[in-house]
Amino acid sequence: MRALIAAATGLAVALALVLTVTAIGSPAGKTSPKPLLTTIPEHP
Repeated sequence: MRALIAAATGLAVALALVLTVTAIGSPAGKTSPKPLLTTIPEHP
């Protein structure tokens, strides 16, 4: 019985966390217009 209560409590906490993050929304911002420059090693 304790396991069932613990599972229900964990599910409720997870659901509350998801709803909180959804209500707050994603942070405002934008991505960098510059592409990431990477170097590719030369093949021997």
